[in-house]
Amino acid sequence: MRPLLEVNRLRVEFPTRRGTLVALDDVSFSIAPGEILGVVGESGAGKSLTGASIIGLLEPPGRIAGGEIRLDGERIDNLPPERMRAVRGRRIGAIFQDPLTSLNPLYTVGRQLVETIRAHLPDDSAQARARAIALLKETGIPAAEERFDHYPHQFSGGMRQRVVIALALAAEPKLIVADEPTTALDVSIQAQIIALLKRLTKQHGAAVMLVTHDMGVIAEASDRVAVMYAGRIVEVGPVQQVIHQPAHPYSAGLMGSIPSMDATHERLLQIDGAMPRLNAIPEGCAFHPRCPQVFDRCRRDRPDLMPGPATEAACWLVGGRGAP
Repeated sequence: MRPLLEVNRLRVEFPTRRGTLVALDDVSFSIAPGEILGVVGESGAGKSLTGASIIGLLEPPGRIAGGEIRLDGERIDNLPPERMRAVRGRRIGAIFQDPLTSLNPLYTVGRQLVETIRAHLPDDSAQARARAIALLKETGIPAAEERFDHYPHQFSGGMRQRVVIALALAAEPKLIVADEPTTALDVSIQAQIIALLKRLTKQHGAAVMLVTHDMGVIAEASDRVAVMYAGRIVEVGPVQQVIHQPAHPYSAGLMGSIPSMDATHERLLQIDGAMPRLNAIPEGCAFHPRCPQVFDRCRRDRPDLMPGPATEAACWLVGGRGAP
């Protein structure tokens, strides 16, 4: 099956007075129809920036300086703004961390849904209204006909996020970029939103890029996971393999910091140090100053993704390519 989304060697730069900062460097991955790819890493790893690049919402002076993004075989990273605006919404839906940034407080949720549907689909007003109410029901909004005429402030946080998911699905897009969609919600509501996202993805056959720092969300929702560090993907593979058999020391550190209900450890693992600033990314492997298994080659040469036993990892330890 051909991937729905293909990101090939994506490079994003931010020009500054002191030189050019490279925020994303040689990022490549793909997502198949109906698949959820989780993208995980610490703050500053480049997760949200990757999502913003895909949906064409990169904040100036940030720019795509290399590579390409293809949606269903068509290149979209070089489209003019008006063409990209038509792609966004119709072919790519977006779900953001704070639903209030996606909803206009001055308009009812019904009006916002109808306007989105009519902007991208050939429905008349009555058809758009019926579709909007059906979407509210599908996303679990009770009394959808009545709630259609309510304003965003009349909904709870979890219900607002359901409305945002309905908005993202309004024009039947093939790809959904969900950036921290559950972070601001209670744990019980998080579980409901994850279950809803999984169910709707399968029903609509959409591909999902799920950006989060929460490994619990990744484990519950994703089919595959890409681990990012300092603007690069350091490991990618099926979610269970990355969680239980991580090949990259950074992935192992992330997984080791997850509390377990049945573990007998007295303390969680921790990764010493912090993510490097964009103007201070070290030579070789960017993780080497924090890596407990570092050796000379790590400080000199930067590894690309290489096939390991269960996943692909950008580490010289994979496949016996290095020795401490």
